[in-house]
Amino acid sequence: MGKDLKGKELGEGISQRADGLYMARFVDRFNKRKQKKSKKLQVVRQWLADASYIDQHSDLDQAADMMVDAWYEYWIGIKMQTVRPNTVRNYRERYEHNIKEVIGKKLLTEVKPIHCQKIFSNMAEKGYKTSTIYQARITLYNMLEFAKESDVILSNPCKKSVRSDMGKPSKKKEALTIDVQKKFLDAVVGYSYENQYRFVLQTGLRTGELIGLKWSDIDFDNRTMKIERSMEYRYKVGEWRVGPPKSQAGYRTIPLTNEAIRILEDQRSKNSRLNIISMEWKDTVFLCRKGTPVKNSTYDTGLFKYCDRIGIPRFSMHVLRHTFATRCIEGGMKPKTLQKILGHSNIGITMNLYVHITEGEKQREIDLVSDSLNVG
Repeated sequence: MGKDLKGKELGEGISQRADGLYMARFVDRFNKRKQKKSKKLQVVRQWLADASYIDQHSDLDQAADMMVDAWYEYWIGIKMQTVRPNTVRNYRERYEHNIKEVIGKKLLTEVKPIHCQKIFSNMAEKGYKTSTIYQARITLYNMLEFAKESDVILSNPCKKSVRSDMGKPSKKKEALTIDVQKKFLDAVVGYSYENQYRFVLQTGLRTGELIGLKWSDIDFDNRTMKIERSMEYRYKVGEWRVGPPKSQAGYRTIPLTNEAIRILEDQRSKNSRLNIISMEWKDTVFLCRKGTPVKNSTYDTGLFKYCDRIGIPRFSMHVLRHTFATRCIEGGMKPKTLQKILGHSNIGITMNLYVHITEGEKQREIDLVSDSLNVG
């Protein structure tokens, strides 16, 4: 039993040092000594109680008695080896920001549908968008489903009856109209990222795919390019991360338009005039004036600047991808072909998320079938 400086008993594992700080210590199941210091006795007492409990309930051999926090760490460790870094990052954010506070300290077997509902209801009360709440549901469901499939729990408490369709409606991403697209393209003539913006409007690339594109991916003779990677700058670690495309369908070969070829040739000419390009980026297509790739967020920042300059609503890089898809449909491209070019795993994603059908397009379509409708 530890004592304070006045000789008062503080409880097992807790003592007060000569400098007045309280200290709690214990040895975990791996025989590692852990400790916590604080000016407040209650802080170290709470830490010791929590740390001891977690230590007792984080043993995979006793998975039925595991805490949700411990199961999450096990689950996310497996996810890090099987899914894309962006997906892992999304899982982490939703768990740390929304799920952990509600069920993190519960035993995995004690989680009920009512607790799952509380997670989503809390998010709605805090003003989260519906799309973000849905991401939390995906995280929670997958984590608990893995526990079910591992025979740790009998059923997944994140059931269909648990509602997550709440919160603020997400702003619908709509394609640029033809007039706005022309206005935008006129505004970016001669500016740093003109080629990149124009290229997305010709190919529908995701931003990470654009950044990771290499000259070795381009086949000028056959007028095609291969998409084999995605790249993004991770500010937290200060480095570029290269990974696979978003899904297996993301690996694809895209035919290039005459305008896309012209843009690539212009970009190659721009790169040849750069003073320095390191060996690391020699094969990278789109470089900035420093001879390095352009960071993901920089593209959006540039877009906002041009939008403000010409007085149109701000939009992101992803809207350029929407716009490409919409122009393709308006031009008569078959949805299945567009799906392959965009790299979507199923046609529903292509039609529901990326194609904005204009009023004019609806009128043209109804005109095409008007004769067939006149059967009387």
